[in-house]
Amino acid sequence: MKGYVTGVGNKPFSITSELLGRKPVYFAEEIEENYLKGKVILVTGGGGTIGSEVCRQVAKSKPKQLIILDNYENTTYELQQELSSMMKGLDLKVEIASVQDTASIDHIFNKYHPQMVFHAAAHKHVPLMEDCPAEAIKNNIFGTYNVVMAARTYKTEKFVLISTDKAVNPTNIMGASKRFCEMILQSMKFCKETRFAAVRFGNVLGSNGSVIPLFQTQIARGGPVTVTDKKVTRYFMTVEEAASLVLKAGEMASSSEIYILDMGCPISILKLAEDLIKLNGYIPYSDIEIVETGLRPGEKLYEEILTNRDELIATVNHKIFIEKQEEIGLPCILNSMKLLKESIESDSAEVIRETLKNIVPTFKDPETING
Repeated sequence: MKGYVTGVGNKPFSITSELLGRKPVYFAEEIEENYLKGKVILVTGGGGTIGSEVCRQVAKSKPKQLIILDNYENTTYELQQELSSMMKGLDLKVEIASVQDTASIDHIFNKYHPQMVFHAAAHKHVPLMEDCPAEAIKNNIFGTYNVVMAARTYKTEKFVLISTDKAVNPTNIMGASKRFCEMILQSMKFCKETRFAAVRFGNVLGSNGSVIPLFQTQIARGGPVTVTDKKVTRYFMTVEEAASLVLKAGEMASSSEIYILDMGCPISILKLAEDLIKLNGYIPYSDIEIVETGLRPGEKLYEEILTNRDELIATVNHKIFIEKQEEIGLPCILNSMKLLKESIESDSAEVIRETLKNIVPTFKDPETING
C-alpha cells in the first residue's frame, strides 16, 4: 500500500480547480466599496466554516466594528486570534452565546446595535438532526426567529440568512427547519426598518463535517472510501464563493428575497470519490476500494436549488437569481411556532416530524423523492 500523499507526486492539489467541475464565482470585486465600510456588523455562527469566512471577508472591508457570535468557543477563539493578528486596527468583539437564548440575543443587540447581520448559526448535519429533531427546531427555527426579531427591534439595516438547497422540497428535519427559517423572513417582507434576504446554496467543499474531509481521512487510512449511494449527486461551491455570495446578497437585499447562485451541474459523489483517490496518487478499486453503505435517514439521491424554475427572477448579476415566494403573514408564523413548541414539549420525534410536515407544505418523505 502506498503512503498517504496530498496530491499526485506528493504535490498539493487544489480542491477548487480539480474537484468543483466549473470555474469558481467570486463577487468580492463587484461589491460596492463602501457597502460594509464603517458599519457595525454581527455574524452569528461566526466560528463555523462559512461564518468564519464571512468574518474574514468583512474584516477586509474596514468595518467600524465586527462582532463574532458563536456558542462554540474553540474555533471562535482561533478565528479571533487569526483576525487580531492579521487585521491591525480591527475593532473585533467576540460574544459566546446561543441564538436560542432570547435574553442574550437582546442584550447583544442592545449593546452593539449592529447595522448588518449575517446569520450563519444553525445545526446543519442531516443524520444528527434526524435523531435530535427537537434541537433542530430550537436552534434553527427559534434561534433564527430570536435574531430576526432582535434585528427588527433594534432597526438593523440588513439581515441575511444563510440557507441551503436542502430547504427545497425537504426530506429531512434539517432541511425543513431551514425552509421554515426562509418562511420567517418572508413574513418580514413589509418591515420598513430592516431589509431581509436569504441565500440558498449547496454543499461547501472542505467544510466541517462534509464529504471531502471524510474521504481524505478514509484515504489516509488506506480505505475503503464510503459513499451512501453510487447515484447520489450534490451541488458544490467553495467556502470563498459561499461567503462572497452572502455578502453580495446583503448588498442586493430589499424585500425578503431568496438568492440562488448558478452552481453549474450537480456533481456525482462517486466521481468525487474516484477523483479524490486519483489526486492522492492512488488507483480507485485497486489501491483503495469504494463501498456503498446506503442512504441515511432523510437523505435524497438528488438535491435541488429551486422549488420551481418557472418562478425564477433574473438579477443584474447573471450568476445570481431570485426565487419568487408566496406572501406569508407573521400571525401564521407565530401560530406555527406555537404548534412547534407544543410538539417539542411532547418529547416525541414523530409528533415533531408530523407538525413540521403540516407547517412546511413542501416537506416530503424521502421515498417520494428517491423513488
